[in-house]
Amino acid sequence: MTPSWKYWLIGGLAVAVLAAAIYFPILRRRVKRAARLQQQSEEQARRELTQPIPINPSDPRVKAKVFWVSDAIDSTLAPVTVELPLSNDPALRSKQVLNTLLAGPVDAELRTLPPDASLLAFYLLPDGTAIADFSEALATSIPSGIVSEQLAVNSITRTLEANVPQVQRLKILIHGQEVETLAGHLDLAGTFVVNTKVAQEPAKPTPTPSGTDKPASPAAAAKARAAVPGTLTATRAPGKLAQAESRP
Repeated sequence: MTPSWKYWLIGGLAVAVLAAAIYFPILRRRVKRAARLQQQSEEQARRELTQPIPINPSDPRVKAKVFWVSDAIDSTLAPVTVELPLSNDPALRSKQVLNTLLAGPVDAELRTLPPDASLLAFYLLPDGTAIADFSEALATSIPSGIVSEQLAVNSITRTLEANVPQVQRLKILIHGQEVETLAGHLDLAGTFVVNTKVAQEPAKPTPTPSGTDKPASPAAAAKARAAVPGTLTATRAPGKLAQAESRP
């Protein structure tokens, strides 16, 4: 190989390296833009599949309470009365009020949930436990921090409490999956109390077997103790019992 060819080869390599240095950042930006567009299109497709529940004209119009951020006191919630046609079915009614909450108030600064979040599914179990499945935007678009995350969940639970008394507690899923936290702070592993009145009710006393508050007779108490496994009962020998009864 002649020296001139070496120069041409080195020059070509230098041009290739320079072109790669210029093109790779452009390619990286295009890949990121394509990923964002794909994510947005998937989120938009999910939102189109989960449009707000159609309004039934026969449903009675009710003054519902929806909880957004207070415009007077920071980091607190305030109820806003909204007149809505709500179904008598508790699951459908829950979807209606949650979709209204997701739509947000007129003032965007008072929102508690991200504008691109949506409710994918809602189930109500017979024991009063509700399962709300939200899109990924609820976790990825909400500002990370215990205050914002707590406000979001509180706005959901308080809105359900004010409008759907059948809901006792709430389990939150993100895109059909259980997650440890909402956005890194608020624990989502368990359930959240919705009906605070039921949670604060004292436990009712267990009634006696006879159905009255009167104490049982000694004989009945002895029989009850003997019927309980592992319960020790004191007994007397027949002879000693007879001696004790014959004493004056």
